[in-house]
Amino acid sequence: MIVSSPRHVASLADLGAEELAGALAAWRTRIAARADEASLVHVCVNEGPLAGSTLPHTHAQLFALPFVPTEIARERERFTAYHERTMGSHLLEDVLVEEVRRRDRLVAIDEEAALICPWASRSPYEMRLLPRSVEPRFDGDERGAALLGRALAALAARFDGIPQLNLWVRTAPRAAGEFHWHIDIAPRLSVRAGFELGTGVEINSIAPERAAAELREAMPAEPPR
Repeated sequence: MIVSSPRHVASLADLGAEELAGALAAWRTRIAARADEASLVHVCVNEGPLAGSTLPHTHAQLFALPFVPTEIARERERFTAYHERTMGSHLLEDVLVEEVRRRDRLVAIDEEAALICPWASRSPYEMRLLPRSVEPRFDGDERGAALLGRALAALAARFDGIPQLNLWVRTAPRAAGEFHWHIDIAPRLSVRAGFELGTGVEINSIAPERAAAELREAMPAEPPR
């Protein structure tokens, strides 16, 4: 467990900019400390009972796994296959270029990172934060804290208070050459029922284009540099 702040606050959204940057720096430090011994280091944040949280103080959880879960192994394979098929291009980097060009699923972008509502989002108002250039490992980078803070503020503004949510860091498994770290944010605004659980097919009642438009409108201005 990684405690996000000595102050008693319930959500990452309650942290100031420096506190949030400090929390992400702590995640990176702890990931780096376990990277050599684990096949995958997974950091996640659960906020609210619907998201699986049992503690009222904001915190993250770190799991040093001796295996690479199937979903992440498939993602690694997609990154590698695309890199080889395109003779050196990077999958998420090219996705980001297209999302910036289209702009209908782009929520925000700054000098370090971008925030999108992914195409075929699995749940309402799902967001993905990714650095603007390729870096496989989250602990090998320092970008993203400012935009993460703005993403959480946008959710809080859109829903008159931060909704219950799950957030996780997707960093490269050990020895993965081609990868692109990202942070996924999944507000708990709907319930996975029998269809989703029984088929593995997700139903999302809010199109990502609509979610992105609403979140752009709720997004606070980028702080002055």
